[in-house]
This record gives sequence, C-alpha cells and structure tokens, in this order.
Amino acid sequence: MKNFAIDRLSREELIELCEIYAKNWLALDGVWFQSIENKFGIGEALEHDANAWRRYTVIEAKRIKDFLQLPEKAGIEGLKKALSLRFYALLNEDEIITEENTLLYKVKTCRVQYARQRKGMEYHPCKPVGLIEYTYFAKTIDSRFETEAISCHPDITDTSCNCIWKFTLKKD
Repeated sequence: MKNFAIDRLSREELIELCEIYAKNWLALDGVWFQSIENKFGIGEALEHDANAWRRYTVIEAKRIKDFLQLPEKAGIEGLKKALSLRFYALLNEDEIITEENTLLYKVKTCRVQYARQRKGMEYHPCKPVGLIEYTYFAKTIDSRFETEAISCHPDITDTSCNCIWKFTLKKD
C-alpha cells in the first residue's frame, strides 16, 4: 500500500524525514544494546551486536547496491557510493579518501560515541563488531575487498577522528 503522506512532502521535508528515520534506527540499535549491556554486561551485548550486524549489514549493502544498480564487482567507486548512502552517512560526519586500490573511510563524528559520552558511559568498544560490519558490507559490494581497522575504539591510533577503516581491493 502506498503512503500518500510521503508523496505530499517537499524535497526538504523528505531529507529531514530521512534524518529522523536514521536517528530512530540508531536509537533502536542503541537501546537494545544497552538493555543487554545493563543486564548481562558488555561482553554479552557485543556478542549479540556482532550477530545482528553480521546479518543486517549484508541486507543493507544488497539494498543499496540494487538501488545504485552497481555491478557484481563494483570496485572502489562502487564502495564509495554505497558507503555514502548508509544510514550512518546521515548521522556522522565522514570523509572518504581513495587511492588506486584502497579506500580510507574516516568517521570524524560518531553519534554513538557522543551519546555514550553524554550519558557518562565508557566509549563503545566497536572495533570487533565494526570489523564484522564493514567487512561484510564491503564484500557484499565487491567480494574482492579486504577490510582492516586503522583506528577504532578501543584501539585509537588517530585522535583526529572516531575511527578509520581501510578497504583494499584485491586482484582476482
């Protein structure tokens, strides 16, 4: 069934609504995580988070890939386009740097870490789950990608941003 309310929104209203949806999605991700974290501890929460992201990130990547009509082996440019359309792209300031067969993805601002900081919580140790999330996302866009965390909580090596991910396109 078609939602006629959306049809009546202006471009600006649609963009604002997308931002609201992205914030809502991230809030849901955070509240279920914190529910498990508060009851069972960070280790249990991270295990469930990893399981959820292992499945969700492939779904997200496939839908974006289809939307962009990317080829099976979309390469660096395909990954760049796909990363820019993730929900995170509406919430976090990021930077993408490409060079030959690599793409660096820098998350300059992170709503998750800022929210935890604001609540007096420790930073989310997102590196293990991030490796799953970004590896599966990139490999769905193009199976030749290898992913590594350059800087990510709890292993921050670059304090100018929240995290840095490196995607290397391997030859067939």
